[in-house]
Amino acid sequence: MPLSKNVTWSRLPERRSLIRVARSVLPLAAIPIIMLMSATRATPIPTEGLTLTARLSTRTLIVRRGSEPVQEYSIAVGSDKHPTPTGSFAIRKIVWNPSWTPPDREWAKNKRPQEPGHPDNPMKMVKLFFREPDFYIHGTGAVGSLGSAASHGCLRMDPEQAGELGLMVMDNGGVSRDWDWVKGILHLGEERTVNLQRPAPLTIEP
Repeated sequence: MPLSKNVTWSRLPERRSLIRVARSVLPLAAIPIIMLMSATRATPIPTEGLTLTARLSTRTLIVRRGSEPVQEYSIAVGSDKHPTPTGSFAIRKIVWNPSWTPPDREWAKNKRPQEPGHPDNPMKMVKLFFREPDFYIHGTGAVGSLGSAASHGCLRMDPEQAGELGLMVMDNGGVSRDWDWVKGILHLGEERTVNLQRPAPLTIEP
């Protein structure tokens, strides 16, 4: 027992020395943590809202929630003669089962207005306006044009995918609906306009 006590007490200076060293090191070790916390506070936190990015070069539309990709779609974009505008826009209005009125353009000179759901109506399922009145994302019956530069400036999508996008943008904008609601509109042959409380930002890149 005396030997154990001698050994224990003989280590006290060593312990005290280690404690002093630890106390002197702790403030230094805390500096990187504090700096990291400060850097974290200074970094903008992405919002949870949807953002859309259309890339004309790749003919794709990417949907993100915050910084996380949600979906990517193949689209048709404007031709060289009828280019899609680039820049920053916002989707504030959606029209489901839209009718179609030919625009006052040379290419539409001999076209006739079409009712919602009519086989000759080039607007299928939904229109999401990003620059009124002439530019919008819409479903198309010409699905073979997807992945090419073939439109008159709008962004064309597969009709079902356009509907999926429309429901996501509506939900993001404070108006939640489902496919049963969409089917009801199509069944009745109605055109339905939805104005969004929260617009969805759209960036169109070259």
